[in-house]
Amino acid sequence: MNTKHRTLHTGEAQNRRLGYGLLFAGMALVGSYVALSKPLTAAVPVFLLAWLRFAIAAPAMLPWLRRVPGEAPLDRQRLGTLFLQSLFGNFLFSICMLYGVSMTSASAAGLILSFMPAAVALLSWVFLRERMDARTWLAVGLAVAGVAVLTLGRDADSGRMSLAGNLLVLASVFCEATYVILGKRLTVSVSPRRISAIINLFGLALMTPLAAMQARSFDFTALGAPLWALLVFYSLSASMFSTWLWLSGQRHVPASQSGVFTIAMPLAATTVGVLFLGEHFGWPHALAFALAAAGIGLITLGRGESGT
Repeated sequence: MNTKHRTLHTGEAQNRRLGYGLLFAGMALVGSYVALSKPLTAAVPVFLLAWLRFAIAAPAMLPWLRRVPGEAPLDRQRLGTLFLQSLFGNFLFSICMLYGVSMTSASAAGLILSFMPAAVALLSWVFLRERMDARTWLAVGLAVAGVAVLTLGRDADSGRMSLAGNLLVLASVFCEATYVILGKRLTVSVSPRRISAIINLFGLALMTPLAAMQARSFDFTALGAPLWALLVFYSLSASMFSTWLWLSGQRHVPASQSGVFTIAMPLAATTVGVLFLGEHFGWPHALAFALAAAGIGLITLGRGESGT
């Protein structure tokens, strides 16, 4: 009996470690593709770039559209919620994030995106009337301080451009947080994969009119093989791979602990920005990273202790 119990405990521990690895990999991938979207925004107009992301991912996600056994049918209310999720989490998020990244550094964008848990908590308090304790309010304050540090720490010449870029990335954080809020009840009745595939198609439809205007004057032959490869990586990572890694990791890790792995996002974005894009890592980035880590810890570890 003791041997059997020990075997079960070892298996659970291994699954937990696997879950930790998958969650970290999922968030690291998000940070990587956010950073690598910067050279893409320099080569492709934003609306067209966002459309290409959805268009490239759509065929690969076709199997995810299939309804799994026991899944609720998509009635008008659920389709309306999915449309709103795509409007905020795909359409508006992509526009704000891509324009923001084009005006600020990739590492700064990754750091700002790491304030997502604080934004979700704040919107949950506003719209879902969920309780906000002192830890959560402090985490929101740290998020605001982090954005301020990143912006004020820039030199005067790039300050205005950096401010606009940082604010756009922050707006994308709240767009994504709205997507999370809308999906809190939907995932109970519809599989996460099917949700991802449907909102990708909605995003493709929403972006098509704007992308069509930019596509008329764009020279697709100017994009070399390296940029096309980067575009495919960005598309599949943003729409499929990061989602699969995150959802797979959540199967083995309690929800109260999973949020702490969002710290992998600024780590990866900063690493890519410094090593591959030649960005400078200064004291504003270090301080903002510390604020992000503290805020994530306050929200996720605080929930773990309180059991909520």
